[in-house]
Amino acid sequence: MIGERLQFHSISNNFVHQCQLDRLKHKSTIDIKVALTHFIRSGWIKNLTTSTLVFDIAQFFPSFNHQILPLILEKARFNIKVLNFFKNYLVSRKMTYLWNNFSSPLHNIDVGVGQGSVLSSILSALYLSPIFYILEKWLKNLKIPVSILSFVDNRLFISQNKSIHVLNANLFCSYNIFPNLLTKFGLVVEHRKTEVFHFSRQRREFNLPPVDLTLIGGAVLHPNESW
Repeated sequence: MIGERLQFHSISNNFVHQCQLDRLKHKSTIDIKVALTHFIRSGWIKNLTTSTLVFDIAQFFPSFNHQILPLILEKARFNIKVLNFFKNYLVSRKMTYLWNNFSSPLHNIDVGVGQGSVLSSILSALYLSPIFYILEKWLKNLKIPVSILSFVDNRLFISQNKSIHVLNANLFCSYNIFPNLLTKFGLVVEHRKTEVFHFSRQRREFNLPPVDLTLIGGAVLHPNESW
């Protein structure tokens, strides 16, 4: 019931960013396919190539900061009773590790939310929404033509241009901004899972230049041949 009310309130108040297509009612992975197909085909009509940078947030659910979450809920204009509930939600927890006959001492756990729990879907959407709003504003101010999509455990940067070099530069700049923003919310990008894709009507393009992310902790990404 709490999860249903959280979704209704946050969506009706337009707090959840429009790029978030995962784990919410009336949204599914089908939506991301439709949105991505629309991006690609609308670009082809204008003779543009569509490029995407796909990346993952490392240990997303275990990294929820319980001090930041109530601040986000307050920003979403939830009732004071809801705020008080979440200020005591998953607080003062302890965990021990068991391995055969070995038992570790108790460890305090002051971060995280259970992946797959009833509230994890809406809490993850609420936690990420301010990040996407801030990122969108930064990209607009810097005049970096990149769109954002978020689904399941993946996030996409999408850019369109006739030049692959320009597309790679747009994706690099976006990716350079995002990890710094994530750290302010206690999150980090899992660089080893980052991938790049180019969708072009030119069926045979050889030796496409890679996206070099080594300066910002990533790798040299060569375009994947299939999604």
